[in-house]
Amino acid sequence: MPAPTASPTTTPAAALPTEPSAEGARSRFGPVALVISAGISVQFGAALAVMIMPRAGAAGVVTLRLAAAAIVLLLLCRPKVRGYTRSDWGTVVAFGVAMAGMNGLFYQAIDRIPLGPAVTLEVLGPLALSVVVSRLVNLLWAGLALGGVVLLSGHGGGGLGFGSLDPLGAAFALGAGAMWAAYIVFSARTGRRFPQADGLALAMAAAAVLSLPLGVIEAGSDLLVPSTLALGVGVAVLSSVLPYTLELLALRRMPAPTFAILMSLEPAIAATAGFLVLNQALSGLDALAIALVIAASMGAVRSQIGKQPA
Repeated sequence: MPAPTASPTTTPAAALPTEPSAEGARSRFGPVALVISAGISVQFGAALAVMIMPRAGAAGVVTLRLAAAAIVLLLLCRPKVRGYTRSDWGTVVAFGVAMAGMNGLFYQAIDRIPLGPAVTLEVLGPLALSVVVSRLVNLLWAGLALGGVVLLSGHGGGGLGFGSLDPLGAAFALGAGAMWAAYIVFSARTGRRFPQADGLALAMAAAAVLSLPLGVIEAGSDLLVPSTLALGVGVAVLSSVLPYTLELLALRRMPAPTFAILMSLEPAIAATAGFLVLNQALSGLDALAIALVIAASMGAVRSQIGKQPA
């Protein structure tokens, strides 16, 4: 709705109502709420996944998660497969590859190291993305978030520093972070090329196909145990269907650099999920680290909103 215009003989310009810009601010905070909700969902889903890994292994849990999520999204979205260019399909397949790689590497990591340190290492991928493509002000917020990440690495919600972590698990977490950065890029591109969540559904199907052989090799018939299947569906909803849909919607209205900075909240959310679900204690240093990454995320969001027109 256009802003009301003042009559030259009645209302001065300074007295014009400010409600439109207030509504604009709320609309800009909407994507932030979507991203935070997605982070809460995915980290509590990861905590649930840790609990069922003894049943199906890391690769098996990834397969259950992606396959169940793909089925749910395909049934809900019923995406059309005609009318897209080769470039569109290349983008959605790349999105699926990034998704499969991110999930596969991350689950291998949390099978070897605690959830908090794993997410702390993984979030370095989005932070690196923000440093590469951001303006100077966001580089400062990224630096503050990185400081929180380094502090959290000393304990990670599990009382373990990086020096005592399994090196292979740490490497898997760093690899997952690189794939997470790719996920951010291709999620945004997919959201612009495909309507609603159609691109997400197609990319999830591609990711499920890629992960299926590894899951079958590791878990075999254990994937078909009813209780394991039910838990796998729960992980899929919490860690894939809900958060990826929220993130895709957010990335349609939020620049990738700002989204990447918000990902610095993930270690804090993961530490909380580890404490509540997996009984991983939090220390005072952990709390300080959480405060730093939250402050960095809030600063990045305020910077982004401040440079947009009211």
